[in-house]
Amino acid sequence: MKILGIESSCDETGIAIYDTDQGLVADQLYSQIELHAQYGGVVPELASRDHVRKIVPLIEQACEEAGLTLDDLDGIAYTSGPGLIGALLVGACVGRSVAWALDKPAIEIHHMEGHLLAPLLEDDKPEFPFLSLLVSGGHTLLVDVQALGEYKILGDTLDDAAGEAFDKTAKLLGLPYPGGRYIAELATQGDNTRFKFPRPMMNRPGLDFSFSGLKTFTRVTWETEVELCSNDEEKQKLKADIAACFELAVTDTLSKKCVRAIKQTGLKSLVIAGGVSANVALREMLSTLGQKHRFKPFFPSPKYCTDNGAMIAFAGAMRMAANQYASYGEATIKAYPRWNLEQLS
Repeated sequence: MKILGIESSCDETGIAIYDTDQGLVADQLYSQIELHAQYGGVVPELASRDHVRKIVPLIEQACEEAGLTLDDLDGIAYTSGPGLIGALLVGACVGRSVAWALDKPAIEIHHMEGHLLAPLLEDDKPEFPFLSLLVSGGHTLLVDVQALGEYKILGDTLDDAAGEAFDKTAKLLGLPYPGGRYIAELATQGDNTRFKFPRPMMNRPGLDFSFSGLKTFTRVTWETEVELCSNDEEKQKLKADIAACFELAVTDTLSKKCVRAIKQTGLKSLVIAGGVSANVALREMLSTLGQKHRFKPFFPSPKYCTDNGAMIAFAGAMRMAANQYASYGEATIKAYPRWNLEQLS
């Protein structure tokens, strides 16, 4: 069974083909980072227009890479939500139109389900049930995963997601967009003991997250301390130290909430997915805590941490195998800018 996956929820156009016999046979990705960098963040209208320009050529390239034609495909999976409505509609229109034209099944995929299942693309993969930390620019969730489509949200962010906090902090420090990786790079040069940053919501029960207060604390620390710097070298050192302290506060908070959830659920496997799951400090901390608390963390390869078509194609193949897809010939196009993961079946 060969499934075409289309991802267009934000600022990356991802196209991939997953073969249930051979695995991933094509993987194409176009990033809009350079397009949006000059604005310091994603401009939805520009994102949608760029998806329109890139999506069909990337589908053609994926078929060429796999040595297939569209007629060889058994189904078309596409991200139907959540995300930017204009960007989602581009992928949904193309995905459902191709499925209708070829008389193939169409599979709507929840973007976060794609991330959640991404580690199953690896050779060392978890088995159901497992706990999942979904951590990205738009989401920070702890999810009890019993089986495909059986998801219970244990913790959610009350304000900024962790990835959003990374990006906003990077912008505060004058770092390029997208800021998460630049914060992580700068943190390796800093002293993470210079300032004691708060660990949001760790002093109360529950598994929810909040990062807006940490972001504010970072801003106040920067504005106060930068006035005391007498030269650029001291300012650069201050930036590195703040980046290190901020990163430690975020990764420590995420990791300790994971341990709390492991103890609460009794699950022994932890899947970490989404853009922030590429963070090296977070991976190292959870690997260490896994040995201490006897659970095993599973991470996707770095290239599958950010938005990509491979995770959508794979999720589509799992949904097809479970007979969960639109009927042949159905051309109804739907996109969901907000979509609760617990609503999936």
